[in-house]
Amino acid sequence: MSASPDHLPLLHRLTTLSDVARLRVLRLLDRQELSVGELAKTLQLPQSTVSRHLKLLHDGGWIIKRTEGTASLYRIADTSLDAHARDLWSLTRIQLGDSPTFHQDDARLDEVLAERRTDSKSFFGRVGGSWDDLRRDLFGEGFTASALLSLISSDWIVADLGCGTGNAAEQLAPLVKKVIAVDREPAMLEAARKRLAGLTNIDFKQGELTALPIESESLDVALVFLVLHHVLQPAQAFTEIARAIKPGGTLLIVDMLSHDRETYRHTMGHQHLGFDEKQLRTWAKAAGLRDLKYRPLRPDMDSKGPGLFTATLRKS
Repeated sequence: MSASPDHLPLLHRLTTLSDVARLRVLRLLDRQELSVGELAKTLQLPQSTVSRHLKLLHDGGWIIKRTEGTASLYRIADTSLDAHARDLWSLTRIQLGDSPTFHQDDARLDEVLAERRTDSKSFFGRVGGSWDDLRRDLFGEGFTASALLSLISSDWIVADLGCGTGNAAEQLAPLVKKVIAVDREPAMLEAARKRLAGLTNIDFKQGELTALPIESESLDVALVFLVLHHVLQPAQAFTEIARAIKPGGTLLIVDMLSHDRETYRHTMGHQHLGFDEKQLRTWAKAAGLRDLKYRPLRPDMDSKGPGLFTATLRKS
């Protein structure tokens, strides 16, 4: 049976709201007026894709647009939506509930809004300060991170667990007594050996996080960067890493916040879709690790993946 003319407005509205990307756009525009570029950064989508969704939402009367200089700004049409559309959107928002995707959209939006306040070029020249630009021109962008590495003690023995091609080991080796680079994949270790051939204080070892080729209580610091989501049994890995750390030593983890990108299981072999603080706390307690400090990292607006966190723990 074909739809009657009376049903067409409802069907058009339901069709517009049937796409998850458009729902994400509407959520953000319900919170803040944004440009196409800001939406693209927040949603981690190409601008062309965002523009297409905006056109459909605009044509359907869900959002309104205004021009500022050469830029177009969009927000939800809260005052011009009719009562039926407002009720439908209210019901839709309730049904959406909580989702890691929405939480990370909100975190990236906060970062975009912060850029408006701090970067003189990112939002139509509204902010006038020039000190950051001057400092960047004079000294570059990497000196802050390099200087902070000086806080590392020169007598530490550090393990880079799941070292990959040796990115972290390369930065740490000149500053510490010894780096033990561990990876389960021979190809990764070979790439790390080539990359770090000029450094003499690195030991390369093949092994799993659940069976480390490292002596007990020999490490001052263990690093696990973007590796834990590949480990089938993280609790066992925590126990094994704790065994290798000296009393009072530190475990530093960087990994993904909980997310819902199921395709990662199939395309990249991920065993877990990120981690939350509660999961880490449970595993840490069982392994004798304490003083958990769990902190989401500021989103990198050029990245395409889920948000990251850093977690530090100490061995009792």
